[in-house]
Amino acid sequence: MVVGDIATGTDVLVIGAGPGGYVAAIRAAQLGKDVTLVEKDAYGGTCLNYGCIPSKAFVTASSLAHDAGGAEDMGIHADPAVDMKGMVSWKDGVVDQLTGGVEKLCKGNGVNLVEGTAAFADEKKVRVSHGGEGQGSESIEFEHAIVSTGSRPLQIPHFEFDGEYVLSSRDALDLDSVPESLVVGGAGYIGMELSTVFAKLGTDVTVVEMLDDALPGYEDDVARVVRKRAEELGVEFHFGEAAQDWERMGDGITVRTENEDGEVSEFGGEKVLVAVGRTPVTDSLDLDAAGVETDEKGFVPTDDRARTNVEHIYAVGDVAGEPMLAHKASKEGHVAAEHIAGEPAALDYQSVPAAVFTDPEIGTVGMTEKEAEEAGFEPVVGQMSLRASGRALTMNESEGFVRVVADGPSGFVLGAQIVAPEASELIAEMALAVEMGATLEDVAATIHVHPTLSEAVMEAAANAMGSAIHTLNR
Repeated sequence: MVVGDIATGTDVLVIGAGPGGYVAAIRAAQLGKDVTLVEKDAYGGTCLNYGCIPSKAFVTASSLAHDAGGAEDMGIHADPAVDMKGMVSWKDGVVDQLTGGVEKLCKGNGVNLVEGTAAFADEKKVRVSHGGEGQGSESIEFEHAIVSTGSRPLQIPHFEFDGEYVLSSRDALDLDSVPESLVVGGAGYIGMELSTVFAKLGTDVTVVEMLDDALPGYEDDVARVVRKRAEELGVEFHFGEAAQDWERMGDGITVRTENEDGEVSEFGGEKVLVAVGRTPVTDSLDLDAAGVETDEKGFVPTDDRARTNVEHIYAVGDVAGEPMLAHKASKEGHVAAEHIAGEPAALDYQSVPAAVFTDPEIGTVGMTEKEAEEAGFEPVVGQMSLRASGRALTMNESEGFVRVVADGPSGFVLGAQIVAPEASELIAEMALAVEMGATLEDVAATIHVHPTLSEAVMEAAANAMGSAIHTLNR
């Protein structure tokens, strides 16, 4: 029997329970709003279930196996065996713990949870279709709505994901065994992270990238350190090559590429991982019915309160465009909820940090030197090489650096670029510096624990002032 349409109402309707959606829902409920959160798949969204958390679990596990097997110079001799099914099982356990935690947090804060797929009926109502035969649908009227439907891996022509030969990043994190060889299409942050993971697990990795270097968008010296390390791990790069098609060949596949001169190359592997970017999930929302505008790529433009062109409808996270970062989504969700509740909240993207979990990691925040110049500042730059860091040397990780960019006349910190182990953690100090308007002197005068990697942050700030002790001043 089909259940008939049921009509309900809510103050705040949140569509999508990823890091933007569930944060928005919880915060709105904390501020006294009646909140309904609709999710069609899994609480925590792509980040928690298929992206950030699973990939970092693989980063940790693969690094552990690789480091243990390559520490002879430390006097450690080991030959780890990798059980891929066991690794996936451990990863799934981490994910399950966190998704269960998100659901409990939502319920504990009084958020009404609804499973299903939401589409706008008009600017004040959505229709939620429940999965499964006979489950029916319901209509939910709202005062305010927050769209947080996230993104999905971008497909390219002739490389439709099948989970067997053509893998998305999600597929790659759920394999039963370690591939002997892998062709990776794309040398952006997702491609570089997963290339590093599989190289450390023993896979022969070939990366094809249509641009002329890895990690586009990052400064050359930042990308160079990571690319060099990947090459040392055995990753083979081919730049200026655009993937055209593929075919089965023996027990594997052959990927054909073409360069700008029209020359065709072939690269063989057991599978191909396509990691060329992500696209927003807006196609199922029927945004036109609510009058919500999208750009030519399907993203939903928003203002500094996360509002769309329809004042009472907000969009947060990947669906709202770059930077497509989970923590940026959470902040946007926080701001949207508070603005709906009448709180004085607004977004400032200047202090949003970013991280790439390669080897070594990359952490950035704020402006580069070039960006500071273009913005009209008179930048000064300080840098500390990890080759002069005692802690980095004791970790056998001396490749990389910390760079701090500041305004010369005022000393205010404008940004930082870090290439180092734990750069994703180290960048938080510089994000705080940018957010609070700290100066170089504030950072350099703060006593840092010795021996730690964070001392390099202090020394880089001092170097920008010409007073560094453990590196030559410029």
